[in-house]
Amino acid sequence: MAVNKETYTSPLSTRYASREMQYLFSEDFKFRTWRRLWVSLARAERMLGLDISKEQIAEMEAHVDDVNYEVAEARERVVRHDVMSHVYAYGIQCPKAAPIIHLGASVSFVGDNTDVVILREASKVLLKKAAEVIKNLASFADKYKRTPCLGYTHLQPTKLTTIGKRATLWMYELCMDMENLEFQLSKLKLLGSKGDIGTQSTFMRLFEGDEDKVRRLEQEIALDMGFLSCVPVSGQTYSRKTDAYILSALSGFAQSASKFANDLRLLQAFGEMEEPYEEEQIAASSIPYMHTPIRAERICALSRYVMVEAMSPSFTASSQWLERTLDDSANRRLTIPETFLAVDAILNVYINITQGLIVNEDVVNSRVMQKLPLMAAERLVGDTENNDMFREYRHVSQNIQSGEALIERLAADENIPCDKEALLANMVPEMYIGRSVSQVEDFLLNVSLPMINKYSSNDVKAELNI
Repeated sequence: MAVNKETYTSPLSTRYASREMQYLFSEDFKFRTWRRLWVSLARAERMLGLDISKEQIAEMEAHVDDVNYEVAEARERVVRHDVMSHVYAYGIQCPKAAPIIHLGASVSFVGDNTDVVILREASKVLLKKAAEVIKNLASFADKYKRTPCLGYTHLQPTKLTTIGKRATLWMYELCMDMENLEFQLSKLKLLGSKGDIGTQSTFMRLFEGDEDKVRRLEQEIALDMGFLSCVPVSGQTYSRKTDAYILSALSGFAQSASKFANDLRLLQAFGEMEEPYEEEQIAASSIPYMHTPIRAERICALSRYVMVEAMSPSFTASSQWLERTLDDSANRRLTIPETFLAVDAILNVYINITQGLIVNEDVVNSRVMQKLPLMAAERLVGDTENNDMFREYRHVSQNIQSGEALIERLAADENIPCDKEALLANMVPEMYIGRSVSQVEDFLLNVSLPMINKYSSNDVKAELNI
């Protein structure tokens, strides 16, 4: 993308977000959707008896996608009104239909209904990408479901889990986010044809007081635009709580991605796992041997931005005076597109990382074996607070953190009847992973696979070998 070096350009457009997501928030997608709405309105008005001809509608349909931007921009410089400028420009291309374009509608008919369409389409993009992440992690979890690793509480090694089991934690949170966004989409409705302050008074005049026709008008528009219904009541705009709900769901994606990325940064510091590293990638100009988790760090950085930005719509929703005010406009122009673009960027990086996650199994096993003597001893002496041997073991283990030294100390302690051979016989990591393997298998089959299948046409079960 060519960048003007003399003006500010959002890095979300130049560095991070996909062209697919950028297009949904582009002027072109917006104005084409405006025209689709005007055509839908005209069709419904004709069907319900207004004097609109098939020829007029055909003329409008022929020019939905070839927006004459120069005409609209020139007109806006005169009238200072974007919607009426595009009504005028559309009318220049459709002279027969010009009198009936936007008939009875308010500016929010195209503005808000288009925003709802964009929310829907942009959310679909995110859901598809999140499913790709889950697919990558499902394959990873299945591969490493039997590989023991240290589990942590308070960032201190405690028990054993498996690498695959840990991956299900990342997947589950992302599945929760997808379910939340899917729920919000299931409740998403068009504004419809509500008029200037939501009373539909203009359409009541057009249809000579026939309320049934006014009701049917917006139901026809909703179905034509791919929605089941319109909001039951509104002021001039749809409730800005809709934006707050959607962006809150997007914040969830950022939270989950950041959790994964932070875990990976920790594990990369431990040497257990790494994000993919390109052959020609330069990690640090002065430390060429260092592999820095720059992609995971990018996820964390963008996620922090999203979590903060996603709070803005709640303030907007709470400050809409009476039937509406315009202090929402500038805020929404910034907040909604930037949040979607940022989550899109996060998921792009998340997909990239999970396609090539590196596990250093030797390091993982070495770290497990350092702590395993502690677990083996605990297994032999029991773990009840009323057990004298356990209390003695706890005292010894708290003062000796070396696995080999602990074995020797415990074997020599008369108060703890554990011989060295018994301790060594229990030094088998697989004995300490509980139900990790079956938990992974159950999760992949019952949770992740159905979610992946919603967004894939392939035989994912066979592909993942689960």
